[in-house]
Amino acid sequence: MDGDFRTQFTRDPASLKHFPALVLNADFRPLSYYPLSLWPWQEAIKAAVLDRVQILAEYDQVVRSQRQEFRIPSVVVLKDFVRPQKRVAFTRFNLFLRDAFCCQYCGAKGDLTFDHVLPRSKGGVTSWENVVAACSPCNLRKGSRTLKQAGLHLAKVPRMPTADEMQAHGRRFPPNHLHDSWMDYLYWDAELDA
Repeated sequence: MDGDFRTQFTRDPASLKHFPALVLNADFRPLSYYPLSLWPWQEAIKAAVLDRVQILAEYDQVVRSQRQEFRIPSVVVLKDFVRPQKRVAFTRFNLFLRDAFCCQYCGAKGDLTFDHVLPRSKGGVTSWENVVAACSPCNLRKGSRTLKQAGLHLAKVPRMPTADEMQAHGRRFPPNHLHDSWMDYLYWDAELDA
């Protein structure tokens, strides 16, 4: 590649963020769909040099060290299998993902917060089974009242999701950018049209 690319990296280090590598487990499935398992290009090159990954696809761009030139990896596969976690962490993102980024009272999307179905003031706990995604208007409307008192109904009963369910949910909400070289690895187990 010409020197322009190198000087562009030097002038605009933020541009390096534009070359993430999709990380696949040794079984060629993404480590995670929620969020999608991506590494910065530096980590992908480091793992390749340390012989921890095999590079499956590369970007057209290169980076140079003092002694070597590297094409930036776009897809890497781990050489050792990493056992997926069975427990789903109770985080704000995972809660919104479980609820499909929709208010569980009115179905609105965007401007989400979370709500305790049984308010904490009435003994409700912060758990998968008692917290749902809610838009601000519904959350304010409900306040510290019960569903019956507020006249609200849940779209579905909240429960702890399984890791497989979260993987399926995550596949429905891909990141804003999906590089062409990733497509064969992201949906390889999807049923094909006949």
